[in-house]
Amino acid sequence: MSLIVTMADAVPGREIDRVVGIARGNVVRARFFGRDFIAGLRNIVGGEVPEYTDLLSEARETALDRMAKHAEELGADAIVTVRLSTSSVMEGAAEILAYGTAVKLK
Repeated sequence: MSLIVTMADAVPGREIDRVVGIARGNVVRARFFGRDFIAGLRNIVGGEVPEYTDLLSEARETALDRMAKHAEELGADAIVTVRLSTSSVMEGAAEILAYGTAVKLK
């Protein structure tokens, strides 16, 4: 069985046997001058900045993958109540944190 990951409080059709811990994964990503330059040009005309959209999307996936790996190391079958958080750690760099409750299922 592969790891189940959900933002819900439970896994439908399954019962939680026990909590094994908090699973978490994070990544800190910094902006890149080339992307900043292109984003600055896009800022003049307005609209979405796909360079940053892609950067943050990749960072979220990395954080989620690291959270899943941590849960597997804890011996979990699933992660419930998954949440994502972001914070600025310095000018031009942001942390993406994925966390949830790692559980064993019956």
